[in-house]
Amino acid sequence: MSRGKLPRPTDAELAILRVLWDGGARTVREVHETLQDGSGYTTVLKTMQIMTEKGLVTRDESQRAHVYSARLPRESTQQQLVTDLMDRVFGGSPGRLALQALSTKKTSPEELAELRQLLDSLEKESES
Repeated sequence: MSRGKLPRPTDAELAILRVLWDGGARTVREVHETLQDGSGYTTVLKTMQIMTEKGLVTRDESQRAHVYSARLPRESTQQQLVTDLMDRVFGGSPGRLALQALSTKKTSPEELAELRQLLDSLEKESES
């Protein structure tokens, strides 16, 4: 599978990816213990095997307990998911996506400052 676009992860797969992004490489048992979502060990194992086949995670088989890692960094996966959502729901418009996202939930002052900084830099780019 190419390094670029990967299949869209399911909710269960995203939960596992968050564990791997937050804590680094993990065994199935470690992921299962971290999730604490009521999933059985065999369900987590099967999901991670499917994720390996899909190319969402890589598996190091050099140790007795296989160790899994996210194939792509969190930011790359988020970017893929946002682009997919933007294209499918908002007609490819980043502005409409951002406006809807910002009107849906309260935004912290820190996030607003980051957004202002991003908007300023995008504005300067478009002027040059």
